[in-house]
Amino acid sequence: MSTENEPMKAQAIVFSQPKQVGLQALELCMPGDDDIEVAVHYSGISTGTERLLWDGSMPAFPGMGYPLVPGYEAVGEVISAGVKSGLQPGQRVFVPGAHCWRNGVHSLFGGSASRLVVPHQRAVAVDDIAGPQAVLLALAATAYHTVAGGGLSAPFTPPELIIGHGVMGRLLARLTVASGAPAPVVWETQPARSTGAQGYQVIRPQDDDRRDYATVYDVSGDATQLNDLIARVKPGGEVVLAGFYKSDIHFAFAPAFMREVRLRIAAEWKRPDLLAVERLIAQGRLQLDDLITHIQSPARAEAAYAAAFGDAECLKMVLDWSTPSWT
Repeated sequence: MSTENEPMKAQAIVFSQPKQVGLQALELCMPGDDDIEVAVHYSGISTGTERLLWDGSMPAFPGMGYPLVPGYEAVGEVISAGVKSGLQPGQRVFVPGAHCWRNGVHSLFGGSASRLVVPHQRAVAVDDIAGPQAVLLALAATAYHTVAGGGLSAPFTPPELIIGHGVMGRLLARLTVASGAPAPVVWETQPARSTGAQGYQVIRPQDDDRRDYATVYDVSGDATQLNDLIARVKPGGEVVLAGFYKSDIHFAFAPAFMREVRLRIAAEWKRPDLLAVERLIAQGRLQLDDLITHIQSPARAEAAYAAAFGDAECLKMVLDWSTPSWT
């Protein structure tokens, strides 16, 4: 907290420029009547969009610029609440990023910090989700949105084949099984990520000779393999691009034309997706227990980001802000 004449500050992860990450004290915006102030306990590192911000390969994006505070996966405790917020100090909430930094620091996506100030509408109560697991809400909501459409349309056809067995691929497969749909097949090329299946099969692409999948969901982020995926769907089948791609997508038209393949892009989750997966987790229908493999101090941010992006055994890296050892 701060005095009346002293600005509010927090420790935050800052990308000063590509591949330069560190911990800095930054000035926070003052909270208003609709805002809450959150003491962050844990924040996650995204291996999709955050990796692109880290290595400088992010395509043109609204609000893009350095220095920036990354992160859209924070969970913590409300320590003060505006009179119009409807929340109370002591409540545990998930915060999908924040735009609360001053003095020219960009918030893309602004959530990796010891304290955050956000409008109460952005927070979701997570009192029923223990420990750091709640940081996975955004990824789980993204996976849910991929098949559910955020309430903006009828649910889509669930995946028969999923490309990639990282956290996103596992969540998508687990949601498919939990829905009662037939268990999907998951492709994975890295042996370190081939274990951990729960009610579905993980195989190498070269061991799969099927070419009649109705739906293929790609969560690998590899823009070069679209032609291979098109070759695996049956006539009238669908390929869903559910990753984030830093390069342009290209494919050969003739094979797609012959199969009348449909292409769909799954975008960011909507609030109904977030609320839906929170209920599934609280009910025990969606398990997150084994998806967080690494926890690191924010003071070791450089090592944490290197492991998150370079260690195949690191499914999910979480920064622990809850202990004073990082200060």
